[in-house]
Amino acid sequence: MAKEDKIIRVALVGNPNTGRTTLLNKMSGSNYGTGNYARVTVAIQSQKISHLGWQIEIVDLPGIYSLSSRTDEELLGRNFLHHQQPDIIINVLDMGNLERNLTLTSQLIEMGIPRIFVFNMADEARKKGIEINSEDFERILGAPVIATNARNGEGVKALLDAIVHCAAAGCQGEAVRINYDAHLEEAINRTTAQVIKLHRQEMNRDQARWLSIKLLEGDETVLREEREHDALIQAVREERETLQSQHGESADQLLDSGRHAFVFGLLEGAHRLDIDVALNRVDVTRVLDAFLLHRWLGMPIFLAIMWLMFETTFVLGAYPMDWIDAGVGLFSDLLNSLISDSMFKDLLINGVVAGVGGTIIFLPNILILFFFIALFNDTGYMSRGAILVDRVMHTFGLHGKAFIPMVTGFGCNVPAIMATRTIENSKDRLVAILVNPFISCSARLPVFILFTGAFFGEHAGSALFAVYMASILIALFTALFLSKVVVRGANSSPFIMELAPYRMPTYVSVTSHMWSSGSEFLKKVGGIIVVGSIIIWFLQTFPQEVELSRDYEAEIAALASSAGSESQDEAITTLKNHQLLEIQQKRYLGQIGTVIQPIFATMGFDLNASIALLTGLVAKEAVVATFGVLYAYGEESDAENSGLRYAISQSMGMVTAIAFMMFTLIYMPCIATIGVLYRETGSAKWTGFSIVMSLTLAYSLAATIAIVGGAIVG
Repeated sequence: MAKEDKIIRVALVGNPNTGRTTLLNKMSGSNYGTGNYARVTVAIQSQKISHLGWQIEIVDLPGIYSLSSRTDEELLGRNFLHHQQPDIIINVLDMGNLERNLTLTSQLIEMGIPRIFVFNMADEARKKGIEINSEDFERILGAPVIATNARNGEGVKALLDAIVHCAAAGCQGEAVRINYDAHLEEAINRTTAQVIKLHRQEMNRDQARWLSIKLLEGDETVLREEREHDALIQAVREERETLQSQHGESADQLLDSGRHAFVFGLLEGAHRLDIDVALNRVDVTRVLDAFLLHRWLGMPIFLAIMWLMFETTFVLGAYPMDWIDAGVGLFSDLLNSLISDSMFKDLLINGVVAGVGGTIIFLPNILILFFFIALFNDTGYMSRGAILVDRVMHTFGLHGKAFIPMVTGFGCNVPAIMATRTIENSKDRLVAILVNPFISCSARLPVFILFTGAFFGEHAGSALFAVYMASILIALFTALFLSKVVVRGANSSPFIMELAPYRMPTYVSVTSHMWSSGSEFLKKVGGIIVVGSIIIWFLQTFPQEVELSRDYEAEIAALASSAGSESQDEAITTLKNHQLLEIQQKRYLGQIGTVIQPIFATMGFDLNASIALLTGLVAKEAVVATFGVLYAYGEESDAENSGLRYAISQSMGMVTAIAFMMFTLIYMPCIATIGVLYRETGSAKWTGFSIVMSLTLAYSLAATIAIVGGAIVG
């Protein structure tokens, strides 16, 4: 600990769903994602804060049940603690589930790093009738014990004070040791002596003892790391065989027995349950689960909630969307009246305002969608959904734990793919990663709201629900194909998931989740969409002078000079439309479109739709922005038959619109998703396979819809 610099490095360690990340957010004012289900945090995240003149770096490690190497999170967490050696470990425990949580505590004690114990969710524990004697716990554990409620900030200041106190004056009392069997303790000491000889330069005695315990446990990762020390490995093997012959139990079983005895003794001495409170308490979680996890009612309730989410996203979001749309129109009119005619004015109104305005109006819908996702996270219903669909997902070759990443994908595919780290089996995880881009993210939401509103009228909410259900079905059938043909051996591990009790969402948590997601959308609007709109405007505007195949102006003038009639007006309108079309085709954007449009001709997509799909390769929000620029709808926003929805509805039929939505749903994921897909698979082969698979499936499905649907309708 660099006391002279007053810098402290603190590691938050605990079981999944003990509130570590919520505690980090309260301590630092950050907005890392949280949820009322296990293993939300799947990567190391940190924040730096100042308190009482000290700089504190708080490092939040993924939730782990032990310091073994069975999962990626356990290996990540223990490697950080062993190799990075933080100054202080803050062991966060769920006060209502101490017996389970203290198993990890016993292993942390073995590491010898200074510790502070945080008994979180103290309010829930008290409601259950659980009481603890902090002084006894501190005496037995040899370190400070602080009760907190991270959701409302109770005890957070006391924790920060304790960190500074530990840094300045030390926080460990008498050295705490787990009382192992005498034979086992002798084996640990002999092994520790050998480890110290080999690693005298890089390890202290506590680290050497911890490493010795892991060797005697038979930890494969540690054995692999020490394989070059033949004498040590041979000595450990002999110690394990001796212990087995002496006790009829393996060394790891003896270690577990010692830890469990320590936990039992600790709870006996400093933990009490108020029977009267416990018996008189109504278990709300059990009552709700009787309905929400019911064998026959659970799935219909789940689907009804999903439908309600998308119906509300469309119907309720329509009001603020119309207000923003009107505001964009007024702003466009204001600019039109203030700025004299020029190329800059055209760029500003028909480029930037049309593109950004056409996209930003969908912000309310995105916020409403994330509001529901935040509710699912914070109440604990997310994990119930995973239980409900587990059997269905296994049928299609997906592990039950893939459900939460799939729902997370409704927000963004990037964190959703990262969330697959909770799946232990590598093949199961690979399948989950490959199908996750098919889940409709919030970037696609503006496209679907635009099209469902244009073609489905009062049934737009249900149509939006159908699109999202289609994304899930496509992901499921793709997973079935992958698990049976491409990634054989997937879907082999059993599904075990901890169900946390239902909790009332807090205003701060829900609004924080919504704001975090909404701000990401606004950043894209202010960055990618602005730049994309300018590029699209430029390509659509230049070259300004193009050579036409005929003298349209002369033909229009000749028609206009003759006696007026209805057929004459139609002929003039037709000539003007042909002139505009030829000009558009001979500008840069039209030239690009002319090359790519034949590719999409089978699906019935016109020039504008083809160009919009091309820009969507960068970010799916750019599809709507491109339509906004191409149709420059802001100029006529006050007319009855105008606006982007009307323009879209006039440019294609319903079958083509459905094909367009399906293509947008499936085709190549955005650049950010491709990047994280490569990082998580560590393979260019699988990344390339994902891109080719999505493009092939998108084209095949959209073409089938267009051909078959066109035949039925036409």
